[in-house]
Amino acid sequence: MTGPLKEHIRKYIEISDEKLEKYCSAFILRKINKKEFLLKEGEVCMYEGFVLKGCFKVFRTNESADEQVLYFGIEDWWLSDMDSFINQIPSQLNIQAIEDSEILLISKEDKERLYLELPEIERLMRLKFQMSIIALQRRIIDNLNKPSDERYQDFLRDYPQIAHRLTNIQIAAYLGVTPEFISRIRRKIVNKT
Repeated sequence: MTGPLKEHIRKYIEISDEKLEKYCSAFILRKINKKEFLLKEGEVCMYEGFVLKGCFKVFRTNESADEQVLYFGIEDWWLSDMDSFINQIPSQLNIQAIEDSEILLISKEDKERLYLELPEIERLMRLKFQMSIIALQRRIIDNLNKPSDERYQDFLRDYPQIAHRLTNIQIAAYLGVTPEFISRIRRKIVNKT
């Protein structure tokens, strides 16, 4: 069950088998059905998760009931509402399975305890956090400076393993455009080829 998590960790840090086993044993497996929520807005995020199988969307709903997707999480990705998880405050986000999924979850208490016991894990999470901040910064810059069609093409190029699993509506919610815009762009691309 924790094999993919161990492989993921070893991509980023060196750690003994014993320490790695200690860390991975703190996770619990949860199976999430398609459309089921792992977290709903207003709840406190009690876990950080590592996706073993499936696809999730992390989003909020605005006053018009439109979804605004922050990111998608697939196999080998981490997901959580970091603000709610770290500060133990009500979440402003929802985390919902787009497909039948399996996720390994670790509680804040276990994570904090293991940071103290396993400095290698704290280093791993610092590296992952830095990567997340960089990706978020790049996304904000792109959203401010690139036209929508270019952002769509970038999404297809950067996330080919996700794009084919999503609907036009989901991609539009991520890019901040309408589903009709995505349909037009797709038609343009097909007509060019």
